[in-house]
Amino acid sequence: MGLFTKLRERVDAFLHDEDLKRKLYVIIFESDTPKGKLFDTCLIGFIIASVVVVILESIQSFSYHYTFALRVLEYVFTAFFTFEYLVRIYCSPRPKKYIFSFFGIVDLLATLPVYLSFFFAGTRYLIVIRAFRLIRVFRVFKLFNFLKEGNLLLKSLRISAPKIFVFFFFVLILVTSIGTIMYMIEGNQPGTQFNNIPNSIYWAIVTMTTVGYGDITPVTPAGRFLSAIVMLIGYTIIAVPTGIVSATMVGEQRKRSRYKCPNCHQDGHEELAEYCKYCGSKLENYNSGK
Repeated sequence: MGLFTKLRERVDAFLHDEDLKRKLYVIIFESDTPKGKLFDTCLIGFIIASVVVVILESIQSFSYHYTFALRVLEYVFTAFFTFEYLVRIYCSPRPKKYIFSFFGIVDLLATLPVYLSFFFAGTRYLIVIRAFRLIRVFRVFKLFNFLKEGNLLLKSLRISAPKIFVFFFFVLILVTSIGTIMYMIEGNQPGTQFNNIPNSIYWAIVTMTTVGYGDITPVTPAGRFLSAIVMLIGYTIIAVPTGIVSATMVGEQRKRSRYKCPNCHQDGHEELAEYCKYCGSKLENYNSGK
């Protein structure tokens, strides 16, 4: 009973050791210190190595000779990432916030595939999800400008989503209609592959996106004429979503450039920002209501 009590006290002391948590937090979550940068660099190396192991394992001629070695490396990497994930939860000031954050979810998904492979065959190949953890390279090597541009792209995609959805719905109706027309034209031909509307819609999608697998082809003059029309339509509309997102990005970039700090002349501030995020000065654009 006394041994159990002492063990419980040690566990409680470990779980509430704020000094240890602070030291681990600086190493694991911060990349400004030498130890933190070294840890992140080693972590990136482990991530790349684990992804390479999964890729090599999928090559049968290679994995046949090195199955045991690859499997051992896979388990070692998984044990390391599992331990790292638990340590991150342990030293995080707000564990729940980390667990449900983007990196927290990616870190969890990086450890699950191997455990799931014991119950579901083939799921270990989902380990390639670990590649998403390489996003940390932006933080390690101070590439915050790339992250800022990435945020601008994501915001532009969110704003453009309704327009893109309307465009996608229009294209869906268009390929359904074209597929039905092609079925009416080619459906009665002997040995035709346009023997049902779903196959015809598949052909319309492949043709409109200019992929052109060639597994289904029309044989009648009317069918070939319609194919040419669909190809031209595909070249015409394929750039529409890109144009929508590009126009939104330009608008967001102009909106941000209006909010320039009068002191340090840096731009990129949020629309409702009162103070400069670089030097802390008052923004004139906010005061003037522009």
